[in-house]
Amino acid sequence: MTDLSSTQTAVEQLHLEPLPALDPAIGRALWQIEGARGRLKKALDGLDETMLDWEPYPSGNSVGTLLYHIAAIELDWLYFEVLEQEFSPEVQALLPYPVRDERGQLFAVTAVPLTTHLHRLDTARQMLLDVYGRLTLADFRRARQLPQYHVTPEWVLYHLTQHETEHRGQIQEVINLRNYHGRKNS
Repeated sequence: MTDLSSTQTAVEQLHLEPLPALDPAIGRALWQIEGARGRLKKALDGLDETMLDWEPYPSGNSVGTLLYHIAAIELDWLYFEVLEQEFSPEVQALLPYPVRDERGQLFAVTAVPLTTHLHRLDTARQMLLDVYGRLTLADFRRARQLPQYHVTPEWVLYHLTQHETEHRGQIQEVINLRNYHGRKNS
């Protein structure tokens, strides 16, 4: 008779692990946004620093520009919509560039090391986790009455997860294009 326990391989466990929050529903949503961040960081793993400023076409968004944009938008939604307040001095220092230029395009963020981008992303995310971890379920679902729309922190978290995921796809495409052009030109 064969001992099956010694011949079986570990089976991957695919399930949600709620992050610390006052309500498990909030913890599950935080787990999802953290999953998006983990996939973004995996896409950046081993990235050559010279690739950060490469634009796939004239006025195209570089990886560095997209990383700055992800952090800036996360903090913008956190402060203006969820907390309903202006940026703190700490956040203003974290975001030294505008989000958009005079033409409405993403502001080109160049000559910034990957470690700085990652620090900005990590700091923004920790701020978000701290705020959301303290929300009650009622406050998580309470609509903020802003002049242009009414929005709940629950929707903001959904939107930020989707926003980061979409830009991760763009970042991966820029990396792929840069690698292709590098091989083609060598």
